[in-house]
Amino acid sequence: MTVIGRINHVNLVRIWGFCSQGKHRLLVYEYVENESLDRHLFATDRRPLPWDDRYRIALGTARGLAYLHHECLEWVIHCDVKPENILLTREFDAKIADFGLAKLSKRGGAGDSFQLSHMRGTTGYMAPEWALNVPIDAKVDVYSYGIVLLEIVTGRRISQQTTADGVLLEAGQVAQAVRRVVARGDVGS
Repeated sequence: MTVIGRINHVNLVRIWGFCSQGKHRLLVYEYVENESLDRHLFATDRRPLPWDDRYRIALGTARGLAYLHHECLEWVIHCDVKPENILLTREFDAKIADFGLAKLSKRGGAGDSFQLSHMRGTTGYMAPEWALNVPIDAKVDVYSYGIVLLEIVTGRRISQQTTADGVLLEAGQVAQAVRRVVARGDVGS
């Protein structure tokens, strides 16, 4: 917890403190006004996010992950990158949150990868490496970020692989849906 508390980057939620008493645990995060990304992407009662906000969110998330993977003193794999764990400031700047599943390691290890005893993350966002039982590295976060990026572009839950009508999508159909949204410039469909 001390290591995570010392991490400081504009695109990571700041942890102000924590309490641990017996089985009770509490984290105190900085306040972020605009809730999580999923509430803006998938809520039917809100206007779709404009392209410039989506771009800013995608870029900020990428910068936060790059910091964790390459610049942080400790090597950090988040292990649960998803829209619910990307919080938005008043200006819609992204802040990655929820390091509950994160894996920390000293830099300079053997290839900066390691074997974990169990899968971590959320179904639909987990990289294939988890199921293949191979050493895990920062690429698992990059895979999850790719799924989030598709969801940012389409405004739909790609991780569930269904359309807004609940029809199951094949991988090729996901790519076609992204192409249609980009070609139309219509972030609301």
